[in-house]
Amino acid sequence: MTALRLLQRMKRDWMHTGRRPSGLCGAALLVAARMHDFRRTVKEVISVVKVCESTLRKRLTEFEDTPTSQLTIDEFMKIDLEEECDPPSYTAGQRKLRMKQLEQVLSKKLEEVEGEISSYQDAIEIELENSRPKAKGGLANLSSPGLRTQYPSACPLPTPFPPADL
Repeated sequence: MTALRLLQRMKRDWMHTGRRPSGLCGAALLVAARMHDFRRTVKEVISVVKVCESTLRKRLTEFEDTPTSQLTIDEFMKIDLEEECDPPSYTAGQRKLRMKQLEQVLSKKLEEVEGEISSYQDAIEIELENSRPKAKGGLANLSSPGLRTQYPSACPLPTPFPPADL
């Protein structure tokens, strides 16, 4: 009786649309058996209803997303929920749409944060440049990097090893 009630609820929740009845029956049998403390495995139910394990798991997952699955056993037996759920294909499409919108919002926020980080990096680099000790004396003009590129022979860079005498 419980399996039939589950099937009625699945039909009211649009789970039957585009589905073979054997998958729904298998899911209803498994849930009803476990509700009444009959420990049946998924493989046992599969061998009776002749569906693939993934099909049975999909039907169970779809049923899990309905309000009926949130009821206790006593509530399920006493209360008959009147409202319908949206079909599983519709809810999956809505979920994908929400995920895409969330990705767009997060990418915008990521761009804002990256821009803020780069402005902080620029400010830190400027502050470090200003806080470096300045060269003093007559050779201070020769130590600037601009002179090395303009006049490379005037400011030779030290070589790490002295030339070897041959």
